[in-house]
Amino acid sequence: MLEGKRIVLGVSGGIAAYKAVEVCRRLVDAGAHVIPVLTEGSQHFIGRTTFDALGSEPAWTGLWDERHPIPHTHLGQTADLVLVAPATARVLGLYAGGISEDLLTNVLLATRAPVLVCPAMHTEMWEHPAVRDNLRLLRSRGVHVVEPESGRLAGGDVGTGRLADPAVIVATVQQLLAGEEHLDLTGVRLVVTAGGTREPIDPVRFIGNRSSGKQGHAIAAEAAARGAKVTLVTTSASPAAAEIDLVRVDTAAEMAHALETRAEHADVIVMAAAVADFRPVAVAPDKIKKSGGVPEITLEATPDILADLAAHRRTGQIIVGFAAETSDLRANAAEKLRRKGIDLIVANDVSAPGVGFEHDTNEVVILGADGSVQDVPFADKRVIARAILNVVSTLRSKP
Repeated sequence: MLEGKRIVLGVSGGIAAYKAVEVCRRLVDAGAHVIPVLTEGSQHFIGRTTFDALGSEPAWTGLWDERHPIPHTHLGQTADLVLVAPATARVLGLYAGGISEDLLTNVLLATRAPVLVCPAMHTEMWEHPAVRDNLRLLRSRGVHVVEPESGRLAGGDVGTGRLADPAVIVATVQQLLAGEEHLDLTGVRLVVTAGGTREPIDPVRFIGNRSSGKQGHAIAAEAAARGAKVTLVTTSASPAAAEIDLVRVDTAAEMAHALETRAEHADVIVMAAAVADFRPVAVAPDKIKKSGGVPEITLEATPDILADLAAHRRTGQIIVGFAAETSDLRANAAEKLRRKGIDLIVANDVSAPGVGFEHDTNEVVILGADGSVQDVPFADKRVIARAILNVVSTLRSKP
């Protein structure tokens, strides 16, 4: 898909610069002509020799390179795409402000090719209003963004700001350069749910599950990148891209209420959330004390949101459910698909290593009401999201 494409790979000065090596290798393996452009800061983390060896031509490191009298215009005008990975807060700020401080920022201002930035920084920086404003401004100008992930950061901290997986970055590059045919969800109204609901026992305790919402958030991000108008109803505190309509809920009842009007007008509904099956009949107004003995908690069923959506769907609406299983994966998923009356079900074995809850990776099988079966091997959740939406897109195209 990338054969012959000229990609300027900008590497800025963050600890995640080491991951740009893998991005470079994957792009070259996919057939791209990769031109590394390294900032001065990036070379404190990774040497130019590495990119000289892995890139399609020696790395560029400054404006005064003897290979060309005006390298920024040469690189900007000949690029099919400019990719910045990692993109630090400094580079984002300079780019948004139109300030040409070094070769990379000069290239960004001199190109008319698509630009994809992949931010990476500490959580406090990522959440700073100035950084968020700069990203909103860049997006409004047509710049594409691969959001950072949550996980371990430099110094042992944990939070949002880790550079996206190289596989996700390269897949996004492929999508951007594939042309309009990969904006196959343009204008599609798509509602996604994500995360595990929490059903309160008292003001402190709740009944819940280990779902992090990562798969649902990945589906929302992928759908938005493919042109869909996305609403994300989530229990997760994770951020979402500015173009996604984000609705935060906590309980199954709140999720059902949020979907009442939003689902009615949706073309596609993807119920990736892990909705609790039961909730306490009564919620204690104060924290239950251990000194009072073991409490007796009476449970009742929560609303069957998926079945209700299927029962009240409008003509042509596609509904996708999820099944987290620990045994008899296909049999249980097929039975749930039939019982709920939906179009597709995405099933995974959450007892398998690295699969499902709380992981950045997944492995699923997608079953269709038409008898179709597609196995999606172990991969990053954004890659899994892409496979799911490919099936949805194919289903939508059928007469």
